[in-house]
Amino acid sequence: MSAHPSQAPFNDRVKAALANVTLQRALEKFKTNFMVLRANAVRDLPEFEEIRSHARAMKDHTLAHIDLYIEAYEKKVVESGGHVHYAPDAAAARELVLEICRRHGARTVTKGKSMASEEIALGAYLQANGIEAIETDLGEYIIQLRGETPSHIVAPSIHVTKDQVAEDFLRVHQSFPPERDLTEPRSLLAEARLVLREKFLAADVGITGANCLIAETGSSLIVTNEGNGDLTQTLPRVHIVIASFEKIVPTLNDAMQIVRLLPRSANGQDTTVYTSISTGPRQQGDPDGPQEYHVVLLDNGRSGMLATDFREALRCIRCGACMNHCPVYQAIGGHAYEAVYPGPIGAVMTPLIAGLESSRDLPNASTFCGRCESVCPMQIPLPKLMRHWRTEEFSRHLTPVRQRWGIKLWAAVARQPLLYRLATVLAIRLGGLFGRKGRFQRLPLAASWSDWRDFPAPEGDTFQSRWARRQSGTKP
Repeated sequence: MSAHPSQAPFNDRVKAALANVTLQRALEKFKTNFMVLRANAVRDLPEFEEIRSHARAMKDHTLAHIDLYIEAYEKKVVESGGHVHYAPDAAAARELVLEICRRHGARTVTKGKSMASEEIALGAYLQANGIEAIETDLGEYIIQLRGETPSHIVAPSIHVTKDQVAEDFLRVHQSFPPERDLTEPRSLLAEARLVLREKFLAADVGITGANCLIAETGSSLIVTNEGNGDLTQTLPRVHIVIASFEKIVPTLNDAMQIVRLLPRSANGQDTTVYTSISTGPRQQGDPDGPQEYHVVLLDNGRSGMLATDFREALRCIRCGACMNHCPVYQAIGGHAYEAVYPGPIGAVMTPLIAGLESSRDLPNASTFCGRCESVCPMQIPLPKLMRHWRTEEFSRHLTPVRQRWGIKLWAAVARQPLLYRLATVLAIRLGGLFGRKGRFQRLPLAASWSDWRDFPAPEGDTFQSRWARRQSGTKP
């Protein structure tokens, strides 16, 4: 999703992504690296599948009793000296955060990586209200300089090359010598560290997301590799956690199950460099920490999912494994989706958040190969849920007229056995004429599909004819 949505049709965005040489170069290593790293990490943890099943059962139990766990979580947060705020939608969440910032006279806010804040467009909202909001995750910081939004939920700048990052640093970091060498990743990292260090020290409020909210202790847990999360939640006077309610888990042990699954599924790490737990504001005798601690619990359509099949999508732990293994995402990247959550999980979640009318193309942007479900650490049946949206799209007459008539024609033929047999025989005969050298170059009535694929031209008889001969004992 770009900072300013193009409003171009999905197919046009896809064509633009496929023709973008720089993007394709950036995606090339991504196509295999994350898959190999995950496979190795899972292989080295024999109990991975057992943990996966336990985590799924734990999440299902929590969602079935989410009202009780929300109450238990709030009670513990309040006991520790913190505050819990409930946001039914994105607008309410933004207003809550802004009110807290204004009450403390905040001029600068540092933000840890948070997909919930992306979902409600919090950074842009704070900027529009006169508060400087600085992304402190390196990938998020890079795309903030570029005026973009994440193209991946774990690696937000996966679409950007090293040379592009150097160009952006030279353009924005005017206080550094213009002749400096930014050709090496280490020099880019060192410069970003110097710039962000000043922001950490100047921040009045720190905002983080949460990988887990622990009902047992009223704590928030985040996993990071850069340490920016710790600096964001300990240095400012005020720490705000923004997270959707499905991040709640019953106990610290339950949270550790998620921690064992998430990095292995995301990028093949056994564990992230930092696993940080925050419980309330600074207590007497603490050497550091915020003076105030706030949690904004976001709904934004999720409560409506609890009584539907889509409840299963609320098990998501935002690891990005489904994107890493999706052939569609690998080909076009995240921005072509123009959604906060791209890839298979985005194809399920976006219609729930933004409405099916504006995002009906996303559930159709899938080969249904099943990779996403097979690697999902929480065993979310993503193809089934995308199929549900396709059915909903058809029943609400959102499918293009040509496609609807094509499906109706096929259904009418399929209901008449004699007509179906005649149609398949005719299709084989015509297929032999259209095919060249045993393959289709352009499939009649499906050119947009066959432009990117070759199909074998049909040979011999229909399956039904061969099956009838086999049943009668006649040699095929």
